[in-house]
Amino acid sequence: MADRTKVVIAILVVLVVALGAFILYSFVIQPTIQGYVVQKQTEGVQIAVTTILAQIQQYGYVQIPLAENQTLTLIPPQMCSQIQQPQ
Repeated sequence: MADRTKVVIAILVVLVVALGAFILYSFVIQPTIQGYVVQKQTEGVQIAVTTILAQIQQYGYVQIPLAENQTLTLIPPQMCSQIQQPQ
């Protein structure tokens, strides 16, 4: 009877530890990882936008390759109005 009680207690301890680890992961570790990922994605977007703006200021336009033989060219709005006006 004493051996069976020890086995039951051991199983319950393992279950409590497993549930504690699951709760720790769900409420502490996963949000920390997710926050880090979102922060790095935001930094990447900021770097990309800053780079695009710097190229537009330096060259007057920026070309972004989209696919094979396709390019998106961005120019400032003032240049668009100058290009569209007949002379």
